[in-house]
Amino acid sequence: MNNWLLDTNALIWFFEGSPRMDSAKELFSLPGAKVHISVVSWWEIAIKVRLDKLPINVSELEAFVNEYNFFDLPLTKAFLKAYLDLPNIHKDPFDHMLLAQAITCPMRFITGDAQLADYSSLVMVV
Repeated sequence: MNNWLLDTNALIWFFEGSPRMDSAKELFSLPGAKVHISVVSWWEIAIKVRLDKLPINVSELEAFVNEYNFFDLPLTKAFLKAYLDLPNIHKDPFDHMLLAQAITCPMRFITGDAQLADYSSLVMVV
């Protein structure tokens, strides 16, 4: 499977050059690989920036995402059923929706949150 969805934390780590993303970065360079960034992540980032909980330049992050030719993943009604069907193991609604998108599409979901691996074999913890 060469389709990937980055969790918000993974996107930020990749942007910041964290070594946590080294193994994932190699996967992104494979032929046919498509990396997706959900509108859910952009929304989460905007909220945290506005609340001064995330010191990041959103314009620079957008330029970075464009430079890597990452794909936008919109939020549609099709993802709601998967979202509602997820058990409440984890309490973060952003992570739930991102996971619902990954399961529905399907695509591998790259995250730093090991608890999310309990939901699906599509989860790759970095």
